[in-house]
Amino acid sequence: MPQSIEVTAVVTVTDDGGSSGRLRRQLEVLPPGDIRNCMVALSEDEALLSRLFQYRFARGHGLKGHSFGNLFLTALTELTGDFARAIRLSCEVLASRGRILPSTDANVSLEARLDSGKVIAGETKISRSRNMRIREILLKPRKCRPLPETMEAIAAADLICLGPGSLYTSVIPNLLVDGIPGAIRRSPALKAYFVNLMWQPGETIGYSASDHIRAIDAHAGGGLVDVAVVNTRPIGAALRRRYAAARVYPVGIDRLRLAGMGLRVVGRNLLAVSPRVRHDSQATASVAMELAAEGRALTRAAS
Repeated sequence: MPQSIEVTAVVTVTDDGGSSGRLRRQLEVLPPGDIRNCMVALSEDEALLSRLFQYRFARGHGLKGHSFGNLFLTALTELTGDFARAIRLSCEVLASRGRILPSTDANVSLEARLDSGKVIAGETKISRSRNMRIREILLKPRKCRPLPETMEAIAAADLICLGPGSLYTSVIPNLLVDGIPGAIRRSPALKAYFVNLMWQPGETIGYSASDHIRAIDAHAGGGLVDVAVVNTRPIGAALRRRYAAARVYPVGIDRLRLAGMGLRVVGRNLLAVSPRVRHDSQATASVAMELAAEGRALTRAAS
């Protein structure tokens, strides 16, 4: 990665399942799993250390199911008394290329209100819900403050990326933290939403690209997205059939509606060659670099 590029990942802290959920309940720490995955993704060490941080114990009373990286982050948090500092030190160990920040250091969880009026508590239960449409996602407690470093990173950004990822359990929760939507709106940076490739069971069944952005606007107010980045490569018939068996289909790219919302649509071949439908990381990064250069020109003009 060129030296002139600085990447900051802002990560939600609402995970309550698996190893993270167990540590959260037993030790009252913030969930480390999503942070750990992000650290490994940005790590320059693609061999032993990254594999070590992702290593999951297959046996052992109390250890089975835990990942080493989660235990490492939790231990470092206990030693330093500061989750954000523990993340920084862990990133140094992994030689991660960029900064990773939690959106808040408050002990928050998720609630979903469905169209039926039912309320589902907890990220894991929300993700597992089926045949129910989410009307609103909420943080509990409702009010929580962002980290100062997170606000500083938003203010200094040339490009602010949202997605791809779980709309209601990964993207929107960051936007529910007090002050973050306003900071994004005030920033002269270019703001881009990377549209998911497929519907997500339990969250976005039947959603088009514009539905995703309408959900963001409904939770965080308008003006958060300038550009919708979409895939233009068709998904192969065999792969489509495999997903269709689970009633999951590609996200529809409704360009006219996106344009009607004042958004610019950037289309690229973003589909990875894979047995599962996934974004190609190199192609996606290339688009982000293009938009970052454009955003840098905007921020310099505004300064």
